[in-house]
Amino acid sequence: MPTLLLVRHGRSTANSSGVLAGWSPGVDLDDEGRAQAAALAARLAGVPLARVVSSPLDRCRQTVQPLLAARPELGTADLDERVGECRYGDWTGRPLAELAKEPLWRTVQDHPSAAVFPGPEGESLAAMSRRAVEAVREWDARVAEEHGPDAVWLACTHGDIIKAVVADALGLHLDLFQRISADPASVTAVRYTPLRPFLLRLGDTGDLSSLVPRTPAPGGDAAERSDAVVGGATGA
Repeated sequence: MPTLLLVRHGRSTANSSGVLAGWSPGVDLDDEGRAQAAALAARLAGVPLARVVSSPLDRCRQTVQPLLAARPELGTADLDERVGECRYGDWTGRPLAELAKEPLWRTVQDHPSAAVFPGPEGESLAAMSRRAVEAVREWDARVAEEHGPDAVWLACTHGDIIKAVVADALGLHLDLFQRISADPASVTAVRYTPLRPFLLRLGDTGDLSSLVPRTPAPGGDAAERSDAVVGGATGA
C-alpha cells in the first residue's frame, strides 16, 4: 500500500507558447519550469522516496533532475514510456488556439473516451488511460514488494496521464476526467490499498510535509488501512 506521488513536469517552452507538445523532441523546461523543478526538490525534502519513475520526455527528466541531484541514493529515474505523454498524432506541435477550432476538440472535451487523435501516430485517450493505469499499478506493487507497504514513490509525468490515473482511482468514467486539473510542477498523491485507492492530494503546489509516512497503529492490518475515516481524515 505505498503512496504514489504523481508530479506533473514543470512549465515547458510549449506550455508558455500555447503549443501542444506531445512527443515533440526538444521541448525543455522554460525559466519558470526550471525554478519549479528546483522548488519541487525543496518541497519534497522531508518526504522519503523509495523510487523515482519518469516519462522519457525531456521536460519530465529535467523536472526530476534537481531532486535526484539532492538524493544521490536514488540513483537515476526509471524511464517508462507508459507514463509518457499521450500520442496526439497530427495534432502534435500545433497551437492550442488553432486546435480548439477542430471538430475533434469537442469530442476531447465532452466525450474523451471516444477521442482518437488523427494520423498514423495518433493514440486514443482510452488507450492512453489503460497503459498509464497499468503502469502505475505495476510499479506500485513492485515498490510494495521491495520497500514495504509504507513506502513513498514518485512518477513524473504529464497532465492527461495524471488526470487519467486520478479518474481511475476515484472510479470515474474517462468521460469525466476533464473535470480534473493538474498544474505544472504540482503533486497529486494516491495511496492504493487492497480495498480502494485514496486520493490524498490533487494538484498540490504547496507544503508536502504531511505526506511523510506515519507509524501505523499497533495491530493494524491491511483491511484497517483500507478503511476510510468516518467524518473525514483528522490530519493527525
